Amino acid sequence: MTDEAGHEPQPDPREEKFVVDVGLLSEDQLDGLVDEYCTRYHGLNDTENPMAERERVKSAVRQRDLVVWFDPVENTASLGVPR
Repeated sequence: MTDEAGHEPQPDPREEKFVVDVGLLSEDQLDGLVDEYCTRYHGLNDTENPMAERERVKSAVRQRDLVVWFDPVENTASLGVPR
């Protein structure tokens, strides 16, 4: 009898998303991520002005309720909840 679990391919850690320290981003980069988050998550639910959430989202980033995730496979960054 063989142990099949030991032969399963392991995910490549270089392809896994990771959290980026917000201090490494310029203010413009952070603003772009906040704008994208507001339009993606608030702009699709009939919110008249999704950009009104900008300060609340920036505050969530400062308090680490939201973090910057980088996806090396897609070469993209986005805001999301920490794991």
